[in-house]
Amino acid sequence: MRPPRRPCRARRARGSGEPVSAAAAERGIARTSGRLQASRPYDHGLARAFAATSASYALIFPAVARELATWRRQAAAIPDATLRHLALASLAKRGNMEGAALFAVLAPRPRRREALRALVVFQAAYNYVDLLAERPSADPARNGRELHGALLAALDPTAPRRDHYAYHPQREDGGYLAALIETSRTTLARLPSYRRVADAALTAAARIVEFQSLNLGERQGSCDGLERWARAQTPAAGGLRWWELAGACGSSLSVHALIGLAARGALDVQQVAAVAEAYHPSVGALHSLLDSLVDVEEDRRERLRNLVVHYGSAEEAGDRMAQLAARSRACVRSLADGDRHETIVTAMLGYYLSAPSASDPGGGSIAAAVLDGAGPPLSRTLPLFRGARVASRLVRTQR
Repeated sequence: MRPPRRPCRARRARGSGEPVSAAAAERGIARTSGRLQASRPYDHGLARAFAATSASYALIFPAVARELATWRRQAAAIPDATLRHLALASLAKRGNMEGAALFAVLAPRPRRREALRALVVFQAAYNYVDLLAERPSADPARNGRELHGALLAALDPTAPRRDHYAYHPQREDGGYLAALIETSRTTLARLPSYRRVADAALTAAARIVEFQSLNLGERQGSCDGLERWARAQTPAAGGLRWWELAGACGSSLSVHALIGLAARGALDVQQVAAVAEAYHPSVGALHSLLDSLVDVEEDRRERLRNLVVHYGSAEEAGDRMAQLAARSRACVRSLADGDRHETIVTAMLGYYLSAPSASDPGGGSIAAAVLDGAGPPLSRTLPLFRGARVASRLVRTQR
């Protein structure tokens, strides 16, 4: 696996012949009260992009529901009761499914349906193998590696078929995982520029496989192997702590961004590299840390590793995650269609920070710090995400 590239390396700004370095990208961020905050008071361009992206997503949202309904029918037909339960539970994670589908707004309108299907299927596969790998097995590390290897197969139409259940105690899924992999392959093959992004997407997926196998293999003991692996990549990762980089490697957002990009025509290698570098490691680290933040209590009950607990205090966690929030926005802002990418990052922040568990004792101060670091666009849209959660709960209650 190639080492990750340095985040936000020099690239040309939109409409300018001048390169933008990581330092220049973050120059608009000022430290205030020990936290990074966006120095601009309010970005009306981002507000317009947020409205446009929301409108685009509203048009494709029904397609997300139809896609999930199709896979729920297949999951409900799985012969093995345990696998059937896990498949249905993985599809019930609507938040990350809809978050993956949001990247379809990067695709040209004629290609959005195909991009959306590829995004939803890849995330469905990740959710499923992740739940499978958390189940007890004789060799958790090997089982986790083989199961998550399905993600590499899903991104590579030329890869030979493998038995991804080889080290798992259950395997009678009625062809469900194979169907996810095959649907992903055939859909990606129809995207006009997938060949140009495939290597970068496979590199990102290989990081996921490595992170998950190490994380699962040391679940009940020390994390020495995971730490050594992460530290080996840290010098090229912009000063991240080892657990921050480990989390970045486990994030699927780089793959999502590259799939959205693949729906466009006439890509060049610079565009692909710019997107890959913008999302890894800063955006990916932020994604995994936010996911850990809202799952602290659940992970404690289930005896799963949680990245946030590696910080020395809630204050330290808040400061570091606030810096990552500001850096993530800066990294994606200089991309082509940077406003849309920044909107996606803002939506991710809104989704996690609006979760009730983000306001739990100990987590509330961290969430407040991240909100400060994210800046005014998030503070103005966070009520929308909270309202959406309330509406979603009401719909589920009525059902």
